[in-house]
Amino acid sequence: MVARDTARGGGAGKAERSQPGEDTAGDPYVPSHGNGGYKVESYELDLDYRLNSNRLSGKATITAVATQALSRVSFDLTGLRVAKVLVNGRRASRYAHRNGKLHIWPSPALSEGSEFVVDVQYSGNPAPVDSPWGELGWEELTEGVIVASQPSGAATWFPCNDHPSDKAHYRITITTDSPYHVVANGRLVSRRTKASRTSWVFDQAAPMATYLATVQIGRYDVVELATSPVTMRGVLPSSQMRDFRSDFGRQQDMMRLFVKLFGPYPFGGYTVVVTDDPLEIPLEAQGISVFGSNHVDGRRGAERLVAHELAHQWFGNSLTPSRWQDIWLNEGFACYAEWLWSEESGGLTASQQVSKAYSRLRGLDEDLLLSDPGPDLMFDDRLYKRGAITLHVLRLHLGDDAFFELLRTWTRTHRHGSVTTEDFIALAETFSPEPYDIQALFAVWLDATDLPALPRRRR
Repeated sequence: MVARDTARGGGAGKAERSQPGEDTAGDPYVPSHGNGGYKVESYELDLDYRLNSNRLSGKATITAVATQALSRVSFDLTGLRVAKVLVNGRRASRYAHRNGKLHIWPSPALSEGSEFVVDVQYSGNPAPVDSPWGELGWEELTEGVIVASQPSGAATWFPCNDHPSDKAHYRITITTDSPYHVVANGRLVSRRTKASRTSWVFDQAAPMATYLATVQIGRYDVVELATSPVTMRGVLPSSQMRDFRSDFGRQQDMMRLFVKLFGPYPFGGYTVVVTDDPLEIPLEAQGISVFGSNHVDGRRGAERLVAHELAHQWFGNSLTPSRWQDIWLNEGFACYAEWLWSEESGGLTASQQVSKAYSRLRGLDEDLLLSDPGPDLMFDDRLYKRGAITLHVLRLHLGDDAFFELLRTWTRTHRHGSVTTEDFIALAETFSPEPYDIQALFAVWLDATDLPALPRRRR
């Protein structure tokens, strides 16, 4: 997700703690989402969508492992009606669907360490849900569908454990009207047309968080952008093709730069979708970024956002925060990637971008704690900029060689995993001859609200 100028939000309560035989465990920033007691191994989603009536019929097969003995299993599911629930091929003894939670009582109860399979058949008219951060989830476009779930919109289209730390394999089948093109996460395994309907099958082998799962549907054409160092393609209305080639023409160079600085691209390919509707902000999904028609102007007016969303494939998608508290590990890193691209492409240097952003921050309230911004400020533009400045200060402290080797080690060590701020600090300490200096650096930039002075020069 890219920076928002104003963060809207309400407070968050404490997450409920799991008790023996129970399964509730949400993230404190989004306490109504997420469930404890199990880890999902895979989601197999078989979806049928009718565009004219906005009617979604689905079957979700969820394979998971119980991390404790469970008498009840819960999933997040909002605005859709459940018709049937099976656990390990047998009807559940009972289930209840209320307040965005699908509670299931398996018979017999699940023992700790056991693998189990839940099948849920459901249907309805999917719609985005209101949240402190705007509308999230499955949303109709003028001609198609967009799914934007960060941080808590995945439950608008499939039952899930909607917590950023629970990453799983996905296989997504979408059957819809044949004139429309479908994009979802992972490799397109097959496409079969029968009469006026086409079924698209996608397989995402790399573990993926629920908020990064997506479906995009529209009257789109496909353009191949590059095959090296990674296969890249654009999916967009034909009317935008000429401007798109200009606006995204340097994306291959961005990819080369980021592979050099951050390490190998973590997925099998990269797809950019441009909707026929304007969007307030672009958004990232695993292996995919989505832009609005307003981001394509033929003058590279949104090129910094092109770099930002591409960088999220490393920072946010391959390396996903274990908790929303650590959102700066996504947004600060992606913002700094914008500045690295600016320097590489002949724009302002990273140091000049830091000075510009720092001057702006000095004129704003200093009430943001980067290491724990709270749900109100988790998408505040100050978090993006202060996070990026923190990385630049670290770069000045370590020197370029050590700093970029740190980033490559970070992405390699935690590839396709879940990470915390503490993980990054611990790794950074190993790159400094004086670990205490690293601790002091992060203490003033992450754990205090006052804006520290910028270092005067590179050591």
